[in-house]
Amino acid sequence: MATSSAALATPRRLEDPLAYLTCSSVLEYKKDQVIYGPDQPSMSLYLIVGGKVKIQRIKDHWGDVLVDIYCTDEFFGDSALVGSPDINEKAVALEDKTTVMVWTGEVVEDFMMRRPRLGIALVQMLTQRCVHFSRRIESFASDNIERRLARTLIHFSERLGRAMEDGSLEMMPLTHELLSQYVGTSREIVTYYMNRFRKHGYVRYSRKAIVLYPDAIRNSLRTTPA
Repeated sequence: MATSSAALATPRRLEDPLAYLTCSSVLEYKKDQVIYGPDQPSMSLYLIVGGKVKIQRIKDHWGDVLVDIYCTDEFFGDSALVGSPDINEKAVALEDKTTVMVWTGEVVEDFMMRRPRLGIALVQMLTQRCVHFSRRIESFASDNIERRLARTLIHFSERLGRAMEDGSLEMMPLTHELLSQYVGTSREIVTYYMNRFRKHGYVRYSRKAIVLYPDAIRNSLRTTPA
């Protein structure tokens, strides 16, 4: 019985979708160039070869919502897997010379028929994202804006940052407008709390980079009321 419990506790190895896809056409985009959106919906799955891409949900009255930022070797354009374009989603290049590899939904489906492990790999990838989105919804329901912003900075620093000698994480400059789209508030409120975080020594930022001190900001989450 103990052996069985231990086996259940062993993490399952995640499949790599790239191991089952062949190379396809590569497209290059300039910074702020729209890859797809309501005016040009897409039926393709994309892989980032170089650069970064932001995915947004378009809302008529409440402004855009930032879904996430994806970087090299990550996929986006998941709606291609259900055979219907998501006309409320927009993908925008965040850096010059952002390059992506593209497969149509039909091609991906054909690959999955011939290489079933690809289907498992994509399900695992999408499940991981669903888990993250569930935690984000939980944070929206239980955390105040200050805590949501702190969790947002931790999320992006872990995904996009590089470790520095002093234990901090340096990442690309994210505008307060972009952070507000992820947190679900106004740019002015994000600016207010970013100034507070900087005053307390949790973060440093400029037009060139954001430097986060993860241990300090995690400690603040333990002491700051929700």
